[in-house]
Amino acid sequence: MKGRDRAAALPFPTGRAWRVACGVVLIGTVAMGLGFLRFAESLTTRETVPARHADGLVVLTGGADRVSDAVELLVDGRADRLLITGVNPTTSPESLARRVPKVRTLVDCCVTLGYRALDTSGNAKETAQWVAANHIRSLIVVTSNYHMPRALAEIAQAVDDVELVPYPVVSETAKDCPWWQSLHRTRLIASEYLKYVVVMVRQTLLPRPKPSGPAVIAQGG
Repeated sequence: MKGRDRAAALPFPTGRAWRVACGVVLIGTVAMGLGFLRFAESLTTRETVPARHADGLVVLTGGADRVSDAVELLVDGRADRLLITGVNPTTSPESLARRVPKVRTLVDCCVTLGYRALDTSGNAKETAQWVAANHIRSLIVVTSNYHMPRALAEIAQAVDDVELVPYPVVSETAKDCPWWQSLHRTRLIASEYLKYVVVMVRQTLLPRPKPSGPAVIAQGG
């Protein structure tokens, strides 16, 4: 009887309270939907080679063509050195050279393999350590186009006083058809958008103090 009396004593939401709650949910849903559309439409479908030379290159592993594109940029003289972050622990310089032959002559002088990163946040931390050790002041960031916003956000928070130049890698599928015509790409972008929102919320609530100048993200090549 006591449990029943206690349940009866709990205030039941009024009609107005329900309307307010539903309104908040509706506004949040619309905002997330509009944010997703803006995010998806902002993703470039063209690969533009950076016009400027940079001190360094970082490529985040995980997508097709990312490493080979980064090596091409290094070979073309777009940067002085390259960090490949998030490398599988079983991948040796020799096995990487078999997959990307052009990296063979560059491993000893200009390429660093980073094995510690397990996710994008880890990529950013590994990048920050490499940037500091090599006195990098301008950095080309290579990753898939849908992953670029989150990668830039994570790296920008991790490094200090560094110009970030994005080089988004675009798959052939993304070049050939709009994202909304592919269920797979729509799901991929939606998943990435949710991860990006989480990063933005986390960085807003837990900002990292900058001991020097903030990172600057270059607009365009």
